[in-house]
Amino acid sequence: MSTVTKEAALEYHRQGKPGKIEVVPTKPYSTQHDLALAYSPGVAYPCKEIEENPRDAYEYTDKGNLVAVISNGTAVLGLGDIGPLAGKPVMEGKALLFKIFAGLDCFDIEVAEKDPDKFVQIVKAISPTFGGINLEDIKAPECFEIERRLKEECDIPVMHDDQHGTAIISAAGLLNALEIQGKKIEEISLVVNGAGAAAVSCTRLYIALGVRKENVVMCDSKGVLTTSRTDLNQQKREFATDKPITTLAEAMKGADVFLGLSVKDVVTTEMVQSMAPKPIVFALANPDPEISYEKAMESRPDLIFATGRSDYPNQINNVLGFPYIFRGALDSEATVINEDMKLSAVRAIADLAKKPVPTIVNAAYNMTDLKFGRDYILPKPLDPRLLTAVAPAVALGAMESGVSRRPITDWEAYKEKLRKLMGYDNKLTRRLAEEAKAHPKRVVFGEANTDNMLKAAVMGYKEGILVPVLLGNEEMIQKRADRLGIDISGIEIVNLRHDREDNRRRRYARKLAEKHQRKGLTPAEALEKMFDRNYFGMMMVETGDADAFLGGTYSAVNKTDRIAEEVVGIRPSYNHFATLHIISTKRGTFFIADTQINKNPDADTLTDIARLTRNSVEYFAHDPVIAMLSYSNFGSATEKEPENVRNAVAKMHELYPDLAIDGEMALNVALNKEVRDETYPFNRLKGKDVNTLIFPNLASASTAYRMMLEMGLGEAIGPIQMGLNKPVHFIAVNAPVRDIVNLATIASLDAAVLERTGGTQDK
Repeated sequence: MSTVTKEAALEYHRQGKPGKIEVVPTKPYSTQHDLALAYSPGVAYPCKEIEENPRDAYEYTDKGNLVAVISNGTAVLGLGDIGPLAGKPVMEGKALLFKIFAGLDCFDIEVAEKDPDKFVQIVKAISPTFGGINLEDIKAPECFEIERRLKEECDIPVMHDDQHGTAIISAAGLLNALEIQGKKIEEISLVVNGAGAAAVSCTRLYIALGVRKENVVMCDSKGVLTTSRTDLNQQKREFATDKPITTLAEAMKGADVFLGLSVKDVVTTEMVQSMAPKPIVFALANPDPEISYEKAMESRPDLIFATGRSDYPNQINNVLGFPYIFRGALDSEATVINEDMKLSAVRAIADLAKKPVPTIVNAAYNMTDLKFGRDYILPKPLDPRLLTAVAPAVALGAMESGVSRRPITDWEAYKEKLRKLMGYDNKLTRRLAEEAKAHPKRVVFGEANTDNMLKAAVMGYKEGILVPVLLGNEEMIQKRADRLGIDISGIEIVNLRHDREDNRRRRYARKLAEKHQRKGLTPAEALEKMFDRNYFGMMMVETGDADAFLGGTYSAVNKTDRIAEEVVGIRPSYNHFATLHIISTKRGTFFIADTQINKNPDADTLTDIARLTRNSVEYFAHDPVIAMLSYSNFGSATEKEPENVRNAVAKMHELYPDLAIDGEMALNVALNKEVRDETYPFNRLKGKDVNTLIFPNLASASTAYRMMLEMGLGEAIGPIQMGLNKPVHFIAVNAPVRDIVNLATIASLDAAVLERTGGTQDK
C-alpha cells in the first residue's frame, strides 16, 4: 500500500483548482445561437414540456444522471461528528467515485442540521433536482429514521450507503463463502459483533437471504444483546436473544459465521478455534480488523477470512456496489431502491466472482489463474466488468418489483452503453496502478537528470507503483531534486560513468559482445557503448539487475528503439516490434498503433503490428475490434500503401478467423458502423464498434493521437512497447509527469507479468 502523508494529501486537494469535482458543460456554447438555445429564450420550451409532463425532466435535463451525496457530518469515516463543513472533502470524494466508476454526475451537499425532522424536510425540499440521493455519514440511530422517511416521502431512489453498502457486498461474499464451505444459509449460526447502522443492515439482509433470525447473536460493546437487558434501543431489541450467554467468547462457540463491524483486536485465536468446522470470519473493522489476518489464518486451516483492507484477500469494499446500484436505479427510473434491487446486486456481485478473471487482474496478484475459491470470494474493486454486471441486475430488479418507470427492453444495447461509459475516465489507468502496487518492480530511469523524469520517478516511488533506479551523476541529481523541492532519500542512484561496481560495466559489455560477436561487435566497442545510459540501463534489465527500463527521448528521430532491439531483442514469434497508445475519450477507450517505431511498414510489418496490438488489447481486458486504416475502402485504390494494408488484413483473417478485424478502410468508415455496415455489408465488423485502429504508417498514427490530445479529445497512456523480450519503454523527456508515471506503471506491471509467466506472456 502506498504511503499517504499529510503533506501529500493536502497538496492533492489544494493543487490547481481546489477540491476534486467541477461542473462541465455538455452542450455547445461558443456562439450566441448556442447561448440562446441554452438559456433565454430557448430554455422556455423544455420548461413548458416539463410543466405539462414532469417525467420529461429525464428527457431534457441531467436529472436522470444526477445523484446527491448528502450528509450532516455526524459520523464521518473514522472521524466521528466533525460537522458538515469538515466532512465536505469526504462527500466530494464520494461524488468523484460515482463519476469515475459509473459515469454518474454528482453534487455533494452538506447540511448543517442534526434534528432528523428538519433534516428530512431539507432533503425532501431539494429532491426534485436529483435522480437519486445517497445519504452519507449520518450517525445511528437517527440514520434509520431519516432514510425510512425519505424513502417514503420522495419519489426517487434514496439509500444510506453506510447501512446498505457493506450489507450488499458482505452478503455477496457470504453466499460464495458458504458455497465453498458447503453450508446452507438457512442452517448456519451467525455472530455479529457491533450493533450500529451497518451491523443492523447487514443482519437484516442476511435474514432476507435465508439466515434464520433465531440463529443470530448480536453483540455491542457491553456484550450479547439479550432479552434481559434494559438498555437496548429499538434497533438492538430487534436482535435480542434469549440464549443464556453474555459474552462474545460464549457466542462464538460453535458459530458458523462471524461478522465484525466493531473495533480492532476483540477476537482472539481461541475464539476462532472454538467456531464450528469450516468457519467464515468477516472482520471488517477499519483500518485494523477484529483479529489480524495473520492470527486468523494461523488459527485454523479451514477458515475463509475477509477484511475491509485491500492488502489482504477478500476485501469487503462498498465501491463494488453503490456506483452500480445507483446506475441501474437511475437508468430504469426506479422510484426506490428496494430489497429486490439490493438482492439482485448481491447475486450479480457474487456471480461475477465465479467467472474467469481478466489477464491484467491476474497479474496484480502474481498468479496465472486467479479464480473462485477461499481467497477469492468477491470481484476486485477495479474489475472493469462490475458496471455491466451489477447495473443491469439492479435495473432488472426494479422492473420485476414494479418500481421502474422506464423499463429497459434491449439489454445488449444497454450493456453496450455502459461499456462506453467506462472509457470516459482514467479507470484503466487506476486499475493498472493498483495492480502494479501489488508487486512493485525495479524500474531504471535512463534520463533521471531531467526535471519531469525525476519527478515521475519520485512520484511512482511515493505511490508504491515501482522501485526507481536513477541513472546519472549523484551530485547533479541531488541538486536538481533540491531545486524541485522533492525528496529522493532512499532511492538508488547509479552513476554509469563512475559506477562503484566497475566490473558491472565490463560484465555488461562482455555479455553484449557475446550476443553480437557474429555481427561484428568487438568487446572494445561493446565497452564503449556501456557509457551510453540507454545501453547501460537496458543491460541492467537484460542481465536481471533491474526489472524494467524507461528511456527518455529528445525528438521523434532517435536511436532508442534500435538500441532496445540490439540489447533485449524482439520476441521469437515476431520479426518486428511496435508501440501502442491507449486513448480514453468520451466515446470510449481506443487503442492506436503503431505510434513510434515503424515508419513505412510493408504487409509483413503491418501483420506483426496487428498481431501485437491484438494481444495487447486483450491483455488490457478489452475485446479487440480492429480496423486497419488507409485512405482507401476495401480495394477502392490500387496504390502500394492500401495494397499493403489489404494483404495484412488477408493474413490476419487466415491466422485469426474468429477475430473482429477488417480493412482497408478510411477512419470515418471505421468509426461509423451504420455507414460502414450499410455501404460494405460484407465487412467482418458488422454491428460492432471499433476500439482498435491500426494505421498504415507512422506519420498518420503519430499525427492522429497527438491531434486528439492537443485538441483535448482524450487522455493517453503510451507509447507502450509491444514485442520486445524485456520490459523496455521510452517516452519524450518533456512529456507530462503523469504520462511518464503511467508508462512507468506499465513497465513495472510488464515486469511482474514476465516474472509470473517465466517470460512467456505474449502481450
